[in-house]
Amino acid sequence: MDILAVILVLLVTLLFATWSAARSYFRKGRLAGMQEATREIIRGIGSQYTVPGEAPPEQVTKAIDAIASFAAGAGCEKGILRLYARLWNFGDAVRAACWRKGYEARKSQMTPAPDKIRIDLSIGELRHLTSLAHIGFRKMMPNDRGIEMQRFEGEDHAVAGAHAVERLEQAIPEQHRPLDHAANRQALIRHWWPLERKRA
Repeated sequence: MDILAVILVLLVTLLFATWSAARSYFRKGRLAGMQEATREIIRGIGSQYTVPGEAPPEQVTKAIDAIASFAAGAGCEKGILRLYARLWNFGDAVRAACWRKGYEARKSQMTPAPDKIRIDLSIGELRHLTSLAHIGFRKMMPNDRGIEMQRFEGEDHAVAGAHAVERLEQAIPEQHRPLDHAANRQALIRHWWPLERKRA
């Protein structure tokens, strides 16, 4: 009977030791896999947040250093969980760096050159401007005889055309902007469509 008890105790001890060793090997393998995956991710994702000719973002560098310094000593379940937290910080730092890189790239694409001007126009404003530009071009031709007549359909049409031209003029730097053109156009509109005529 005593022999059976001793064998049973030895068997339980062997099972516990086997389970403990397997758990330890599993943790070490898990940690090694995390380390290898992290290295591959850092190596592959670097081109997404780095800018040629510039140092990597400070937050990303700190997150990478934190992972490298922590992973070597993490040997328990709580240590692996803490490593998870540092990986989350790394992901957040990379996200912010990628967003900043994309924002700056898009900003540089959208920013006009120093000698260029960009302006947003509606479809209606573009139609008014192209029509006026076409008429102006024809009037500048030496062979223009003014036979074909095109007129504004009414005051609203004229005001819309004047507004579209003013949008272009406002985009011109002030030192080069024509000062009296807008006032002349408004005067022409008021002269042709006076308040007295509209009231009548």
